[in-house]
Amino acid sequence: MKVLVAMSGGVDSSVAAAELRREGHDVVGVTMRLWGGESDTGCCSVSDVDDARRVAQQLRIDHLVFNFSEEFNATVVSPYVDAHRNGTTPNPCIECNRHLKFDRLSQRARLLGFDAVATGHHARIERQPSGVWRVARGADTAKDQSYVVHMLDQKELAYTLFPVGHLTKTQVRERASELGLRTASKPDSQDVCFISKTGGRETFLGHRIPFRRARVVDESGTEVGAVDAVELVTIGQRRGLRLPGGSPKQFVLAVDVEAGTVVVGDESRLACDTVMVGNTRWSHEPPALGASVLVQTSAHGVAREAVLEEIVGDARATNQVVLRWREPQRRVAPGQSVVMYDDADRVVLGGGIAL
Repeated sequence: MKVLVAMSGGVDSSVAAAELRREGHDVVGVTMRLWGGESDTGCCSVSDVDDARRVAQQLRIDHLVFNFSEEFNATVVSPYVDAHRNGTTPNPCIECNRHLKFDRLSQRARLLGFDAVATGHHARIERQPSGVWRVARGADTAKDQSYVVHMLDQKELAYTLFPVGHLTKTQVRERASELGLRTASKPDSQDVCFISKTGGRETFLGHRIPFRRARVVDESGTEVGAVDAVELVTIGQRRGLRLPGGSPKQFVLAVDVEAGTVVVGDESRLACDTVMVGNTRWSHEPPALGASVLVQTSAHGVAREAVLEEIVGDARATNQVVLRWREPQRRVAPGQSVVMYDDADRVVLGGGIAL
């Protein structure tokens, strides 16, 4: 099989390419040039491209570079900026997967005659007896990335490979060491690639949108603090609110960008019974109303029990659903991904964006 492997310059994608090569596939590596600006984090730096190229040389496979910088800016960076401008909390790495790694890259791979695209994600793709494809959790629960690839539908799942999903991170590094790959001990990427360590989110956004000062008020409307940039505040935040010393811990309960107001209160006030999810995408058919699902609301969060209470509009379209928690949970910041698993917490059913 002819496979195009997305090589980010990290150890996981390096071993993914090596595993496919070992299995006898015709493997070509590709690095996507996404961010053209300053980068000292993530997977978009010059050194990362060089690491991917050198690993490809070690594996004796061809290495390509695709420039998707315009698409990256349009589908990831600009929406990230707009989200902050509007007071929501974006997840740019998931949008990069959605629009670049499993859309634009797959389109290019098909045009070039590849039979599949592979990445180094710690997740598994399984075909059930019914013939339905599902994303399953990776073997390494601490590194599981099924949450960030939840958007894959049947067409994409049938065309995608996750060669390291059955391995633990330790096993991945061991295999890289055995092969002498230069990425064997390279640290994992932890940050958004277009946000530099030196400047941070505040500097990046400050160059692109005007920051607005906002009042911090309690639930009675009494002003108790202030923030210089309401665009940087998110639901559940506790620090940076300029609250008087010695006061009880206060958490952000609501953000009103237009009114320039941030409402704070006790952490218990973040508890809610339901979460509304928009832009929902199912990997296959949605569960029946009333079905029990396990719901994860952050990349490394614990999945919690919920019931699919309502589907708004055509169940197969990207519409809204309402999930009711079995027990009250902390409110999910609007803009964050909400991913639904089966009641065994093993395979992804679908996911969307918290409203």
